Amino acid sequence: MADIVRLSAWVHGSVQGVGFRWWTRSRALELGLTGHATNTSDGRVHVIAEGSRSRCDKLLALLRSGSTPGRVDLVVESWDAAKGDVTGFEER
Repeated sequence: MADIVRLSAWVHGSVQGVGFRWWTRSRALELGLTGHATNTSDGRVHVIAEGSRSRCDKLLALLRSGSTPGRVDLVVESWDAAKGDVTGFEER
């Protein structure tokens, strides 16, 4: 069985008020990931996703694809072991 990981991605650009969190949630659910996409006070969106490394890599590639709502200038990611503290995928 694939290792389950936790992706933390900070998405910079014009990503609030454009449907970005909804789009991210939809892609994450299609990939079978759990987590959330949260607006931050500085204009970024923080994406937390847990699942297999390959599926989290796919979500990360989608976040960087140029086909998201709004405009993504930069995605900074970090990886950890899954915490297992999230169910479903939420927009926050």
